[in-house]
Amino acid sequence: MPKTHKTWRQKLEEEHSEHGKVVDVPPKMQNRFGTGTMLIPKPLEVDALIRKVPKGKLVTVTQVREKLAKDAHAHCACPMTTGIFLRIVAEVAEEDLRSGKTEVTPYWRVIKADGSLNEKFPGGAQAQAARLKEEGHSIEPGKGRKPPRAKNFEKSSQKM
Repeated sequence: MPKTHKTWRQKLEEEHSEHGKVVDVPPKMQNRFGTGTMLIPKPLEVDALIRKVPKGKLVTVTQVREKLAKDAHAHCACPMTTGIFLRIVAEVAEEDLRSGKTEVTPYWRVIKADGSLNEKFPGGAQAQAARLKEEGHSIEPGKGRKPPRAKNFEKSSQKM
């Protein structure tokens, strides 16, 4: 019997026993995050946070992680799971757009800490750049292997 693949929405809404837990920062991550506690977020928490970013504003992945951690009373949020869930949120938004929905999670408003765009989003950095330009942001082209960046993104940064 062929294995059926989950839709992106099923991945977003799936309950997992480890999601939403606050754990000790793993030893391998202590050089980067120190000791303390780390939130393993839920995909729906990432989605809910991104939905709050208004048109014309941007947030960094770092800000998303910091807000998730703060809300959970943890020192940090897991960068790996947060990144995976951000990708799931983006894919769900694209599925929703293809099915005719007009109100979707504005994942394209999430940029990297240095202002660069996310190559792992649907359509890559070019598609994200196009959406951001539609919302009035200026985009610097990528140089060499570096992806495009949002110009003066600090001025459009949304407090979380």
